Order: sequence, then structure tokens, then C-alpha cells
Amino acid sequence: MDVARVMEALAEQGVTVLFKVDAERMRDGTKPWTFVANGAPFRDDLLVRTDAVSLEACLKACVPRLLELGLVIPD
Repeated sequence: MDVARVMEALAEQGVTVLFKVDAERMRDGTKPWTFVANGAPFRDDLLVRTDAVSLEACLKACVPRLLELGLVIPD
């Protein structure tokens, strides 16, 4: 999955997307990657978020939820 393409597609739909990797959590051996998505398409200030062991794991956890919310995600 092309991460930049996914982020651009979400942004075009009014979603703000943030990927973060935390050095301290990486050193501690915990889930250092964070994915957060929010914005206009979501109701009631909904936030789609996960912490995971990798960028790919973040997407695996969050993409199904984003699809359920009616967003279009490129392959």
C-alpha cells in the first residue's frame, strides 16, 4: 500500500492524517507508531487512532474503520 497515496486521498476527502514514530517508545520496545485521522467527514469529533509496532500495522488497524466510515482508500 502506497502510504503517501493513502494520506493524499484522505486529505482530498477532508481528513487530516498524522503518522508519528516515538523514539522513547521505540527504545522501550512498545508500540512506537501512531496513526491519527480526524476532520470534516467525521461526525461528533470522531477520531480514528491506533498505536502499533509498525506503520503497516497502523494501516492494517485503521483502514477498515476508515472504509466503514465511507472514505475511499486507494489500493
